[in-house]
Amino acid sequence: MDILEEVNAYETIRVRLEDDICYLQIYRPEANNTINDDLVRECTQALEKCEKSMKILVLEGLPEVFCFGADFTELQQSAKDEPELERKSAEPLYDLWLRLATAPYITIAHVRGKVNAGGIGFVAACDIVLCERKAVFSLSELLFGLIPACVLPFLIRRMGFSRAHYMAVMTQPVSSQQAQVWGLVDAVEENSSDLLRKQLLRLRRLSGSGIARYKRYINSLNDILTVSKSKALEANREVFSDPGNIHNISRYVETGRFPWEAD
Repeated sequence: MDILEEVNAYETIRVRLEDDICYLQIYRPEANNTINDDLVRECTQALEKCEKSMKILVLEGLPEVFCFGADFTELQQSAKDEPELERKSAEPLYDLWLRLATAPYITIAHVRGKVNAGGIGFVAACDIVLCERKAVFSLSELLFGLIPACVLPFLIRRMGFSRAHYMAVMTQPVSSQQAQVWGLVDAVEENSSDLLRKQLLRLRRLSGSGIARYKRYINSLNDILTVSKSKALEANREVFSDPGNIHNISRYVETGRFPWEAD
């Protein structure tokens, strides 16, 4: 069964092919395009199949939100069903981002709307980041006592240590223009769809074998993603095994109140 035959089987993503370009849309409108286990699994499956015939992959979200990070509702339910939540590993998600970064095809994040927390991981893992002017980027983890453990290696690789550190500590939204200055975003236009079209016209001239060879070489020059993996997974396991953090997440899901707000 090829990727086209499986399109209708996906529940959290939408996949569209145009010759040697695959458009993969994160599609969980009922959950603010947050990340759950099904999304990670289905994205991984689609990316695996792209390696056989695709030259370019375009990763998109919804018009108002690209991806808003972890699905707190699912995390809350998992904590109730499985008290030993720390046993649940973030490795599948890290490996998904690693696949985006090292795949033998060009990966493009086409960003519209809001990007938060784990959504930044998807963006930072891509080779090229294009966005509309109204897009905003944020890392909110520290507000809940969490840390963007798995996101940071990808973010540091893209925009440097000091800027990634500042985003993580401040937790405040960053505009598309500022994100471009910092190196998170490569190009910004009011009409990002037109920007994407122009970029694709150029990229389609590249040969598939040339892209694959280049990706192998460029990734051999910087091994931060591989070296940092074990540290990132351990840090993620630590924060999600903290009962206080799980309480903050559950309280937010149930009441909408942030950790610093009184009951």
